[in-house]
Amino acid sequence: MSAEQGPIRVMVVDDHPMWRDAVARDLAESGFEVVATAGDGEQAVHRARAAGPDVLVLDLNLPRKPGVQVCKELVAANPALRVLVLSASGEHADVLEAVKSGATGYLVKSASTQELLDAVRRTAVGDPVFTPGLAGLVLGEYRRLAVEPAPAVDADAPKAPRLTARETEVLRLVAKGLSYKQVAERLVISHRTVQNHVQNTLGKLQLHNRVELVRYAIERGLDGE
Repeated sequence: MSAEQGPIRVMVVDDHPMWRDAVARDLAESGFEVVATAGDGEQAVHRARAAGPDVLVLDLNLPRKPGVQVCKELVAANPALRVLVLSASGEHADVLEAVKSGATGYLVKSASTQELLDAVRRTAVGDPVFTPGLAGLVLGEYRRLAVEPAPAVDADAPKAPRLTARETEVLRLVAKGLSYKQVAERLVISHRTVQNHVQNTLGKLQLHNRVELVRYAIERGLDGE
């Protein structure tokens, strides 16, 4: 990813010009490459497709097209895009809707500048980043979904791809909520190796992001001891 090759490319979407400009300025001054900004949902979709950011810092409450729809459209078109929602709302329904639309992180606007900068860096490498208290909410929701009756399995459908022992081990730790750095320390391997295992697993399972991966693991009981 370009975060390894150069500055992390970021786009900021918010309908308040002063807030949008302040966030973009803080990111640029901290070494990020701000490739675009936008003030409404329609503008965000067009500019993001043209600019190709690594990370989209996205407000939910946008004119012309809501943030969750922007997220859904852009992630569907480019599954490698990381979306960090930066919203005034900490409502559980908003958080869950954002995650289900493809966001990999959710920060409330009361976060400090340093927390935002750290969140963008972590989002860029695939770590899910949530305002304290919200990560448990998301995992709890996926646990609830996981115990609902599964759809009938087609006997002719292809079997699930076989993961290696190491991929399964990494998946189990990711499902417990460990960051890539913590997984690397636990297994005594490099951060890059953990990322490679996760990317390989996403490809095999045809999943788009780490949130979907966690749900997959929980559904199969891999998040237990």
